[in-house]
Amino acid sequence: MVCKISDFMKDLNSLKIDQLEKWFTDESIIWIPPSKEISGKNRILALFRAIFRRYEKIEWQVSEIFHLGNEKYFYQTTSLGNMSGSGEYENDICTIVQFSEQGKIIYLSDYFKDTRAFN
Repeated sequence: MVCKISDFMKDLNSLKIDQLEKWFTDESIIWIPPSKEISGKNRILALFRAIFRRYEKIEWQVSEIFHLGNEKYFYQTTSLGNMSGSGEYENDICTIVQFSEQGKIIYLSDYFKDTRAFN
């Protein structure tokens, strides 16, 4: 399942919604601050569109992946890029993700070290 995280992050780094669509179902839930928890594939993809529009360039680099059991994982990421009109952006993120037996994301939640960029 660790490769599922690598595969998901590769698709996320593509910045292409059609690559991300395969990871979510109508039952998926994500929480990426500062947004509130969002459920359902269409709403999740709309959130990613909005996130991608905020940046001239953005990429995520995974540094550690920890298996928590029951298809749950915790992983550390550094997010790097340029926010539109705000200059360079870098942040450390911890993510909890749970996959279904079919490899879809059931739940994903990000925790940011620095939230000043979102205020």
